Formats: sequence, structure tokens, C-alpha cells
Amino acid sequence: MATTTKGTIAILTGGGDVPGLNPAIRAITIRAIREGYRVLGIRRGWAGLVDLVRDPAADNSDNYRELTESIVNRAGRTGGTFLHTSRTRPSHLPRGRVPEHLADRYTDDINDITPEILENLQFLGVDFLIPIGGDDTLSYAARLHSLGVPIVAVPKTMDNDVPGTDYCIGFSTCVTRTIELTHALRTSAGSHERFLVIEVFGRYAGFTALLPTMAGAADRCVIPEYPFEIEHLTELLVYDRNRNPSKYAVVLVSEGATLTEHEGMVYEGEETDQYGHRKLGGIGDKIAAALKELSPKYNNGRRIDVVNQRLGYLVRSGDPDAMDSIVPMAFGNLALDLLLDEQHGRMVSIHHGHYDSVPIDAVMGEKKFVAVKRYYNTERLRPIYHSFNGMPLFVMTAEGTWGPERAAD
Repeated sequence: MATTTKGTIAILTGGGDVPGLNPAIRAITIRAIREGYRVLGIRRGWAGLVDLVRDPAADNSDNYRELTESIVNRAGRTGGTFLHTSRTRPSHLPRGRVPEHLADRYTDDINDITPEILENLQFLGVDFLIPIGGDDTLSYAARLHSLGVPIVAVPKTMDNDVPGTDYCIGFSTCVTRTIELTHALRTSAGSHERFLVIEVFGRYAGFTALLPTMAGAADRCVIPEYPFEIEHLTELLVYDRNRNPSKYAVVLVSEGATLTEHEGMVYEGEETDQYGHRKLGGIGDKIAAALKELSPKYNNGRRIDVVNQRLGYLVRSGDPDAMDSIVPMAFGNLALDLLLDEQHGRMVSIHHGHYDSVPIDAVMGEKKFVAVKRYYNTERLRPIYHSFNGMPLFVMTAEGTWGPERAAD
């Protein structure tokens, strides 16, 4: 155990919670302490740095805490993030979200308080920052890196859609939970001879619907990358149901999927977060209602009822699976390797099954999508794959799927 302090490393988690965040924090903290560093956990993502009061006498316990091995060992086996999280964006802070002690300096409707963030990092004595998040959280990290903050980033998101890496923390647990819960719901669908419509995560990328379907969890799936016709889906599901001895059929629906009959995605409301995103939700309800209405046309005049379920936070909650316990450990140690080698401005990654890193600017580059012509049968509304030889572990999530032009390959 090192007894000298080489510097201070700060860790934060931003955006949605996923299983695997606490193992990542644990791995970074233990390695950093044993290398001789002090470790701070920034609370509530970027919000902890927004709300910090630069006064030694101020109570900043809601904004950061010092991390020890005993603290992270207790949390490391659990889901979520014990540092907590938010969708705060310091470069686009609404006036109502500006903390009271800064209210007289930032009076616009939308404020960029990045100068305060830089001073707050200096006040805390932070020498290196390791943010864990999706492309929204990490895009602001890239901004700080451009201003001179030494940063090594770690990608996480349920959708697995952060550019620059084949894998993001949280994805495996999401796929595992989706398969488990879909199989559990089959009992109700089969008992009543109904369609089973399950809405899953996936705003722009359909990996969380495609991979469980490939694993046998569903008969069909609809994804954001390909607008589909509801009549075609109905015909396919009636066919699936009537050839199933238990008389039911299953479709997984990405929350960002769109119907050709309706323009755009389906949202819960008009409110947006600080990154400009409206909350998705409700496409499963629309599909379920349409299937019930259209089913007589393809089922000899007889209507087929629907079991309709949005999985939502069920796939975010609970402990991480094996993959999301192992990969965060590796990512955390890789982040420390980069930091110790003075390779800042990098994001740890997996590239075709190998641990690697890319410039953090990659998160603002080409988006990551399902390559439709390569992996999605638009006639059958289900995955296709020609050969697994040489493919990465999660098959459809490798580098070749980045970018809209690649999605059309």
C-alpha cells in the first residue's frame, strides 16, 4: 500500500443509472489508492461540480466525498451508482437550475458556467478526472479536456450506442434482464393466447431489441433504424401465433422505433432535459392497440388481444450480471493505466473483443447504429447473420456499425 499522495483523482457518474457503475468506481478507487493517489467521488454527476461552494467552511457533503477501499468494497457488488447521478449539463444550465451563490452572475435563460466548473476542480485539488457516462456526459468531458483538464473517460449506457467502443457498461445486464423478463411474461401471453408486446430501451440504436431477439426471446423486433409498417408486423405476428402450439407471439419494440404511418418518435411529454432530449415512451402502447385492431384482417375475422408491457427501469435495476461485473473492473484498471502513462483525453473501449482506448472526441463523431442491411431482415423484422466466424462477442455492435452511412450498408 502506497503511503504518499501523488495527486487527486475525481470520479463521477452521469446520465442514466446502469448496473456496473459501482464495480467501475470500485476498480478505479482501489487501483488509484494503491498507486498512491487520493480519490474523490463527485456526487450527482456534473451537478456536484455545479453546486459546489468554494468556501472551506461550506458544507459540500452533498457534492463530493472522499473514497476509501472500505467504502467502494461495500458498494462494488451492487447495482446503480452510490455516487448518484443526474442529467446536468454545465454548458447549458437553465436559469432556474443555477445555484443560489451564482445567481447574480448567471442570469440568462441558458447559461454556460464552465468557468465555475474549472475553478471548482482547482478548489478541490483535482489533478485528474474520470467521468463515467454516455455520449451526453462524455461530450461535456471532451469540452473540459479541450480546456486543459486531464481526463480519461469510461463509456456506459444501456443502449450500447456510445461511438468508439463495441461495448458500454450496462448493456449486457440490459440484454440479460430483457431475455429473462420476456420469458417470464410468456406465461401470461400463452395462457390467454395473446400477442406479447414489450417496449425496451433504445432511443436511436436497436441493439437492446435485436440481441435478445437473436437469443430467442422474441419472434420479431422493431428498431429505430428502420421505420416499419404496422400491417406487415400484424401479419407476421398472426402467422407466428397460429403456428405456435401455445398460440401466442412476441415482439420487442425499441422505444425509439417509428411506424411508417406516423411521423417521428413517441414521447411521454414535451419537457426536455438539459441535453435537449424529450422522454420517450408509448410506442409499445400504440403498437399494441393497432395489433388488436388489425388482427381480425389476418386471423379469419377473429380479434387477438394483447399483453403489453414496458420494461423500463426493471432492466436498469438490481445487481450487474457477470459481464457488467468484469468489464467495469477491466475498464477501471485500463483508465488508471492511461492516467499513469499520461495519456489523457482518451476513452477506454473494447474493439473487436480487445480492450483499447480512443480519443475522447470519438463520442462526438459518427453515431452508432445497427447496420440494417447486414444484421436486420426488413421483410421478416428480425435479426439476420451470415457467419459468426471472426465476429465480436456481441456480434452486431462492432465498429463497422458506426455512422448513418454504415447503417445502410
